[in-house]
Amino acid sequence: MEIARTEAAARLRAAVESAAGGLIEREAVAEAIALCAVAGEHLLLIGPPGTAKSEAARRMAQTIGGSYFEYLLGRFTEPSELFGPIDLRRLREGIVETETRGMLPEAELAFLDEIFLGSTAILNTLLGILNERRFRRGSTQLTVPLRLCIGASNALPDEGALAAFADRFLVRLFLDPVGDPLLEDLLEQGWNRQSSASAPLASLADLDLLSAACRQVELASVRPTLAQALRTLRQAGITLSDRRAVRTQHLIAAAATLAGRTEATPADLWPLVYAVPTWEEQALAREALRPLLVATENAALPHAAEEASLGPLARAQRLSGGIKKLLAAPPDEPAALAAWKLRLEGALREIDASFAPERLPTDLAQLRQKLIEWVRV
Repeated sequence: MEIARTEAAARLRAAVESAAGGLIEREAVAEAIALCAVAGEHLLLIGPPGTAKSEAARRMAQTIGGSYFEYLLGRFTEPSELFGPIDLRRLREGIVETETRGMLPEAELAFLDEIFLGSTAILNTLLGILNERRFRRGSTQLTVPLRLCIGASNALPDEGALAAFADRFLVRLFLDPVGDPLLEDLLEQGWNRQSSASAPLASLADLDLLSAACRQVELASVRPTLAQALRTLRQAGITLSDRRAVRTQHLIAAAATLAGRTEATPADLWPLVYAVPTWEEQALAREALRPLLVATENAALPHAAEEASLGPLARAQRLSGGIKKLLAAPPDEPAALAAWKLRLEGALREIDASFAPERLPTDLAQLRQKLIEWVRV
């Protein structure tokens, strides 16, 4: 069982890396999708148009496999566009049934863009699918196979009813356009991008195995620390609903599972930040929980862990992983080699800007020395 879980986690990690390849500054999104899929929770992406929300979701669905449903909602979207049309043959018999083939009720992974534009009828039906994994419409009653729904919007809603619906999405990531230092990478990747279609590297069976392992994670030892973290957030003016507070344990257990642990530790508490509802409150939560989040580390989800915690161990893991990949494939062609060395120099500068010499982790110190040797060649 342990070997099977380890292999499933490795395949899921490979799927995440494949999906994130070529998506500049969106590695944390792909990793958050994996975290939520294992935890059995839903993800909300908030950001302006054109920030690769749908592309990240589509790529993850392709690398995991399973049936995928994607739709852009509008003010005039009809329920049948998501859930399927009424079966006219059954309607002639006086029975209202929905033909769900190929629609959301039969999807295992779903992406719903501009989700808050859905009508009351759509959102009410979605609540049953998201909360209970049940589809109810007319006489049609189905248990849906949905593992994960990713919702997306340009902004959080202000209306009370919509805010209550948004609360069903436990994890929230706030996206900005790619920063100035990476614009060259963005332009190059966008110009050279090939079809994003790729063979699945993981499977729904892997997700199910990891989800089962997640439910077996021991949380008793870390629960007092989690409770204290919630008290700290309250003192900072950030209050999570009881439902969100309880369900954060699913995320913590999933983080521990993907890190290879059967017992959660303070290193796995970082997903708590993503359960905080707004961008401003997440920034405040990082500051308030800084003493706790300094222990964060997760080699399987390094970008998401670092973004949530801003912790040194998570940053070291992310840097180490990236540098090892760079050093593993030095190019032979002179122009490519020169560009490669520039990237090594950039990694070297980031190490020195992030860590004082006396606080540099051993593994990263060794990699730093290798970078220096290559740069001087």
